[in-house]
Amino acid sequence: MTVLDAPAISPEIVAEHGLAPDEYQRILHALGREPNLVELGIFSVMWSEHCSYKSSRIHLKKLPTEAPWVICGPGENAGVIDIGAGPDGKPQAAIFKMESHNHPSYIEPYQGAATGVGGILRDVFTMGARPIANLNALRFGRPDHPKTRHLVAGVVAGIGGYGNCVGVPTVGGEVNFDAAYDGNILVNAMTVGVADQDKIFYSAASGIGNSIVYVGSKTGRDGIHGATMASANFSEDSEEKRPTVQVGDPFTEKLLIEACLELMASDAIVAIQDMGAAGLTSSSVEMASKGGVGIRLDMNTVPCREEGMTPYEMMLSESQERMLMVLKPGREAEAEAIFRKWELDFAVIGEVTDTGHMVLEWNGEVVCDIPLGPLADDAPLYERPYVRTEPPAPLADIPESTDIAADLLKLMASPAIASRRWIWEQYDSQVGADTVQTGGDAAVVRVHRTKKALAMTTDCTPRYCYADPYEGGKQAVAEAYRNLCAVGAKPLAITNCLNFGNPQRPEIMGQIVGCLEGMSEACIALDMPIVSGNVSLYNETKADDGTGSAILPTPAIGAVGVLEDWEKSSTIAFKAEGEEIFLIGRSRCHLGQTLWLREIHKRTEGPPPPVGLKDERKVGDAIRQLISEGMVTAVHDVSDGGLAVAIAEMALAGDIGADCLICDFEDSFAGFAFGEHQGRYVVTTARRDDLLDRLRATDIEFSLVGETGGDRIQWHCEGDIPDTSVPLADLRAAHEGFFPALMGADAVLA
Repeated sequence: MTVLDAPAISPEIVAEHGLAPDEYQRILHALGREPNLVELGIFSVMWSEHCSYKSSRIHLKKLPTEAPWVICGPGENAGVIDIGAGPDGKPQAAIFKMESHNHPSYIEPYQGAATGVGGILRDVFTMGARPIANLNALRFGRPDHPKTRHLVAGVVAGIGGYGNCVGVPTVGGEVNFDAAYDGNILVNAMTVGVADQDKIFYSAASGIGNSIVYVGSKTGRDGIHGATMASANFSEDSEEKRPTVQVGDPFTEKLLIEACLELMASDAIVAIQDMGAAGLTSSSVEMASKGGVGIRLDMNTVPCREEGMTPYEMMLSESQERMLMVLKPGREAEAEAIFRKWELDFAVIGEVTDTGHMVLEWNGEVVCDIPLGPLADDAPLYERPYVRTEPPAPLADIPESTDIAADLLKLMASPAIASRRWIWEQYDSQVGADTVQTGGDAAVVRVHRTKKALAMTTDCTPRYCYADPYEGGKQAVAEAYRNLCAVGAKPLAITNCLNFGNPQRPEIMGQIVGCLEGMSEACIALDMPIVSGNVSLYNETKADDGTGSAILPTPAIGAVGVLEDWEKSSTIAFKAEGEEIFLIGRSRCHLGQTLWLREIHKRTEGPPPPVGLKDERKVGDAIRQLISEGMVTAVHDVSDGGLAVAIAEMALAGDIGADCLICDFEDSFAGFAFGEHQGRYVVTTARRDDLLDRLRATDIEFSLVGETGGDRIQWHCEGDIPDTSVPLADLRAAHEGFFPALMGADAVLA
């Protein structure tokens, strides 16, 4: 059968492929005829939300993407930034990206999460970088939901199982719980790598007649239509979609990393692209369209691990650990020898052409002939209607704390703040021997054989984004900036994973627009351009009555910064007794949308805290300077739970107590202790006079809030609130108890 005598495609088949009737009409116009099933499948995945960004591209253009240190921004497999000279004096780059694997992880948590890690690793080493760190950002439903324990166990095991085996440390991340994620969890994975700037590889195919080469694992039937599935609402029969989830093999991925990097050391590669979402389809289309060329593939030469696979299955499979390359003429044997040495498949499956078309041949017949323009650059683009979220009314009837110690214990034991030890102990954070610190505000990983280090973090506060998408978008970027500053790193750039519900609902599209506008303003003010990212839409569960239950808007931010000397990085732990504790930054006792209000009073009201970007940058600059001069011994940003939680976390990390004073600030003790006003840091110092001189020379607000020492945190309160204290042992028991109880551990971890 050729493309010219394909049977008619029914409206039902079109709908099964996730295409709207008007989109099918566009296909007819682009081809000038009816597509066959192979061609329909290819249009389906390339026009899916996951691949085409058809609902978000217009608004993504608002984001800043350039800076003098940005080498490559959005559009490639990952973003690339200049990090200065390496150990041999050659310029180096950090290459990083964050992506989602949400729907697969809900359906099959272990493999969904594992292949999410594998996919983001390939995005980074595809560009010539050796991966040095993985991070993740996870969102689950209510802890008492019947599926939560199963999902947490599977996702964590999948991340650990893949990352540990492939030999890349998992060094940081975040975990949230909320009822909005009951039916649609979020699993966002991030990888950071390092490469020499003269060995960065891109994906644009070129050179008419050059060989198209397939390397890695064989193609199977796992993951077929994964991209289409990821671009649709969930329904009650989501378990039936299990075959669309890929199956990963981290040991093969490790071999693939080494084989690719070995070949990259030569000059044999013209272009390279990993086979991620939409597999062989997206990789070949993207390589050809970026290069302005055509591509011809012989489907009989594609390595397959199952009998009787059709071109439709081969093109849409999302089997893992596969790459597509364009090689220079005559270099095929050299490349094949490398991949055979690493026990990986290698096959020349086609060539670069000058036709501007994707042509697939099978058994001597043409089974697909599609112009590349409509598949990629001319894919549908929608400016969907949106309704902005009305900002919440100011918090009325502001409550007060009657027992700060009791409130602190309850917060430290809550799902939002409780120790994630049960999770991170399953991850190997030290493999590679370059990890400097984990578990603080940001992870710090050395650039091998140098004094330099990269700091990295993932951040977002979805409850803020739901209450006010614009302020929430700003805050997500600002908190990432603050976390990098808190370890002493200069923030450089961010990647993102934009997780939202159905963009065809105006209120959801309004969340997307609002968050992006807030993010853009913060990125510009803080000089942190966005260099890569991913959009994950349709994160909601469709009920039998047709209504949708959407996740909270969750624009997860992954940020990277650089330290010139890793030995000067700061940590959150109190270091010694008798050091004074300062709060640096502007405090206004903001209680709207705080964890204290939610956990203690069961209220989710008021606006989120405003983000003063000028103050954020000014204070961040000052904190980095204090760290570099050795003027502070511990640093922690103030975020969820406010000042009291920040001090408790520092005390637990150093196993040293604190004697603190709560002032009658704006007539709200609760606001002073638990308010979440932005742009603030807690620091300790053994050089009080020097620190005071430095701070008084600026216009930055600060206050002395206590002194380290003892085996408890004591609060001396002005006004009518009695003094109170809580032993560190009680705080630790509360903080460590949640996850073992949730996951059925026999005892609280020591």
